[in-house]
Amino acid sequence: MSFKKIAAACALTLGMTATGALAEYPERPINMIIPYGAGGATDISARAIAEALTAAAGTPMVMSNVTGAGGATGSVAVQNAKGDGYTMLFARVGSHTVNPAMKATLPYTLDDFRFVTVYEINPVVCAVTPASGINSMDDLIAKAKDGGVSYSSSGVGSLLQLAAVMVLREFGIEDPLKATVHIPQKGGGEAATAVLNGTVTFICTNSSALAGFVSNGQLKPLLVTTPDRLEGFDAPTAAELGKPALEQLVGWTGIAGPASLPDDIAAKWGEWMATAVKDEKFLAVMDKAGSVINLMSPDEAKAFIEGQYQTFRKLVDDLGMRIEG
Repeated sequence: MSFKKIAAACALTLGMTATGALAEYPERPINMIIPYGAGGATDISARAIAEALTAAAGTPMVMSNVTGAGGATGSVAVQNAKGDGYTMLFARVGSHTVNPAMKATLPYTLDDFRFVTVYEINPVVCAVTPASGINSMDDLIAKAKDGGVSYSSSGVGSLLQLAAVMVLREFGIEDPLKATVHIPQKGGGEAATAVLNGTVTFICTNSSALAGFVSNGQLKPLLVTTPDRLEGFDAPTAAELGKPALEQLVGWTGIAGPASLPDDIAAKWGEWMATAVKDEKFLAVMDKAGSVINLMSPDEAKAFIEGQYQTFRKLVDDLGMRIEG
């Protein structure tokens, strides 16, 4: 056999071997990093879809909460992982749009990840207690202009802080950092409790965090950031109130791997997710949380996340909120 024929035969063999190896993915369990703690919005979403995703992929999805630094610790674990599809991330608005916009020293950028999808949108809801006497955004803004408004969040630089500031600014409060009082709490649950007990005036956070309080009448929603009204939340949309720019203000959950994740593996994830998001148990959990299921392609997810980042970054820069240390 000539050298050329031998080379061709070897190339064919290698190609078949590579194709066979790829076709076997996944041949072992996949480690799914949840960069936030148990019981939070990311954890709820991840564990709700885990069973359906396992069935679609034909291999176990091993859920691991790797917490710390506002989602950065778990994100870095995936950033530094091998791009073979066996270590993937449940990325979140906090870890991949708020943190990059707010924190100058974040150890990663959006380019360090390959998003295979964004699949869940959590609208932001602004809410007060019925006892506050505030019945609309007009009431809230009027009170803010008089200097009598405070808001809670899960910490400085969190989505909750950014959401409240963005809403106030869109409604005409030019410098919400001076016009209102920010009272950060240790977490989202405590932030909601601060509104319930009257410690602060209002909160803007994901619908999933407030759904229970709204359904039992403990909190009154004033605004939702979805284009259409949100079932279970008797409140006008941002667009109805003439503030369509606030539709960028949403929470979301997506799945990402390291930047080196190859096309074929990313495509498999697209197939799995298209099946998993139709699961009735998953949909029931998401519906109860007030979430909207919107399965995005990799290109759509990248454009959505980049657009949200640019919106948040401009707000942060305009108000001098960037955290440099």
